[in-house]
Amino acid sequence: MIHQGSCHCGRIAFEAETDIGTVMECNCSHCARKGYLLHFMPREKLRLTTPEANLSTYTFNKHAIRHRFCEVCGCAPFGEGTSPNGERTVALNVRCIPALDLATLKVKQVDGRSL
Repeated sequence: MIHQGSCHCGRIAFEAETDIGTVMECNCSHCARKGYLLHFMPREKLRLTTPEANLSTYTFNKHAIRHRFCEVCGCAPFGEGTSPNGERTVALNVRCIPALDLATLKVKQVDGRSL
């Protein structure tokens, strides 16, 4: 299925070719403050429909994940990194997909504070 999403102002927009059923809610210092609900998928299944130059980046701790966000509205639609097996991966913030019914998703709690 193809999902369309964006930041609040639309400066960052994307299409994600993926089936979303279970999402992750992490309690680490970053995810908890942002209220993320994350779906992990291969990077090649995410297509930006706006210029990549519109993305701003935030990294912290080990600087392994590039948290992408809009410098205008502040929304953070996804993060980019590499999975343990070396594949380019996206952590998609499903809250940035307006047509998705969040109540239908299974939420897996992850204790990121302990990592």
